This record gives sequence, C-alpha cells and structure tokens, in this order.
Amino acid sequence: MSQGYLTPPIDENNAGFWEATRRGVLSVEQCTGCEVRRFPPRPMCPHCHETGRCWVPVSGEGTIWSFVVPHPPLLPEFTELAPYSVIIVSLAEDPRLRMVGNLVDEPGDRINAFDPARIEIGARVRVVFEPISDSIHLPRWVLL
Repeated sequence: MSQGYLTPPIDENNAGFWEATRRGVLSVEQCTGCEVRRFPPRPMCPHCHETGRCWVPVSGEGTIWSFVVPHPPLLPEFTELAPYSVIIVSLAEDPRLRMVGNLVDEPGDRINAFDPARIEIGARVRVVFEPISDSIHLPRWVLL
C-alpha cells in the first residue's frame, strides 16, 4: 500500500476528511452558521466565528493553481522519490478552496512518475485516491 510516505495524523478536526477519502469522496468543511466552505479544516469559522461544522462532498475537479518540484535534500522518507510534483489545486466549486497533492498519470502511479515538464498552471485535474494505509487514502490528481 504505502510507498514509504509519512502518515498524516488523524484528529477531531480532520477525521471527516479522511473518512470521506476512504469512501472515494473528496470533501471540505462547511460552517453550519454562515455555510461558507473551507479547507483546510479549522475548529472555528474564520468568517463568522461559529464552531459548528459539517463535511460536504465536492466534485473532485479543479485547476492547477501552482506547483513545485522538490529535489533532495528532503525528509528521508521522500529522498528516493525526488524529484516529484507537488501541485496546489483550486477546486471547481470555489477557486479559493485549495488542496495540495501530487500529480500522477493514473491512480496507483508513483508520485515521481509524472514528467514535471508537462505541468501547466491552469490545467484541469480530477482527484483519485491512493491508499497508503487502512485509514489514510491520500488525494492525488490526474489531468482531465
């Protein structure tokens, strides 16, 4: 399952996100007060200061807003994978909602298999999920 990645911690703020990814659904937090969607998750709405929140599904489509191609030296867990692409995706539902992930050619590809020379700002992408453990399925992105 895992390609040697660090496993992100699951806590009360992000458990809903990871539960949805295990089902193959991309979701974002939504304030129950003002109904503004947000990501990453936070214990309080930055707009109305309400603490009530829920998780709502999104389409899983967006555009590449920015990217970087890390090269060594890196964290030891990623050294053998470098260089690889890390993209920031602006979600279709709201361009202010952005998620970080890796661009891959197809689900299950290694994060260093995508040629970074092919990355273009504004390119359309959709989410796929990579199970790295029983509880963590990381969002990855493929070109549309």
